[in-house]
Amino acid sequence: MFPGPIAYLSLSPRSSLDFGRSSKLHLSPKADVKSLISYVAAKTKVINGKYHRFLGRHFPRFYVLYTIFMKGLQMFWADAKKARRIKTNMWKHNIKFHQLPYREMEHLRQFRRDVTKCLFLGIISIPPFANYLVFLLMYLFPRQLLIQHFWTPKQQIDFLDIYHALRKQSHPEILCYLEKVIPLISDAGLRWHMTELCTKIQHGTHPTVHDILALRQCFSNHPLGMNQLHALQMKALSRAMLLTPHLPPFLLRRRLNTHMAVIHQLDKALAKLGVGQLTLQEVKSACYLRGLNSTHIAEEKCRTWLGEWLQISCSLKACEYQGRPTNLLGVQKCFQSTRSYQKNPRGDCGVGYHRYHL
Repeated sequence: MFPGPIAYLSLSPRSSLDFGRSSKLHLSPKADVKSLISYVAAKTKVINGKYHRFLGRHFPRFYVLYTIFMKGLQMFWADAKKARRIKTNMWKHNIKFHQLPYREMEHLRQFRRDVTKCLFLGIISIPPFANYLVFLLMYLFPRQLLIQHFWTPKQQIDFLDIYHALRKQSHPEILCYLEKVIPLISDAGLRWHMTELCTKIQHGTHPTVHDILALRQCFSNHPLGMNQLHALQMKALSRAMLLTPHLPPFLLRRRLNTHMAVIHQLDKALAKLGVGQLTLQEVKSACYLRGLNSTHIAEEKCRTWLGEWLQISCSLKACEYQGRPTNLLGVQKCFQSTRSYQKNPRGDCGVGYHRYHL
């Protein structure tokens, strides 16, 4: 009579050893999965490196675009994760947007604009096989369709110059409107200040902080209050702030109020942080947002200009701000930019004009 399988296993030490070894292998599936993932990641990294070297050797121009596109995706994804962390922290601690530190507030503002700009590409890529058209449009119209993460260093300078040239085109129109409303100002002192201000601009002399703040009352009620502006004036202000002018008047007014409110909140947060705490890129971005073409201006002059802007913005009291003199800041852009561009349209002017170049 032959022994049963149980007896055979008990009598065979080798079989019992193999059984124990196989049992041990199947008791650690996580280690097997981790080793497999590491192996696949290593192989993918090697293949990716070979692919990059192949592109750089045989298709150098395409390789440059490919590298910029991949780095842009990584930066955009990092921005999205940071924005999500900020929003989660706001929700957990019941923090409002205006209560955020400056850098977090600016990150959310810029990320929202980037998402809005990418929305058009996302919509047209929905139909089947439309991704080929999307890549073609991205290549042909990078300024209009792509955010700065996907621009080359040369494109960043050229495109910012183009946007500022578009912004500059509306400045003479705004200045002309200011001259037309001078007779409508009832207060004789304010009327004299406005006349002097327009005269200074026309002669290439920059207005001082006192010159602008002396006119705050004109911009909180008739004739230059936001509610008194006509559609043409609001469109000109929208172009000066790189906002779309192709909206109904009530939406233009709301968009201008919202935009200037966000800038005012950023100014208060920046004043708490201090201009000296900003990096060079942060200073130049802050100046460009507020109307200064900072791509051709030295860091020290940008910091000086930004400090003077904050002096004007933070001088507005809460009651005055609720009275809607926010377009005072927008018109201040036009004051300084018109004067400086009469001297040099690129921003390569002398020291005295660099400080107030818009």
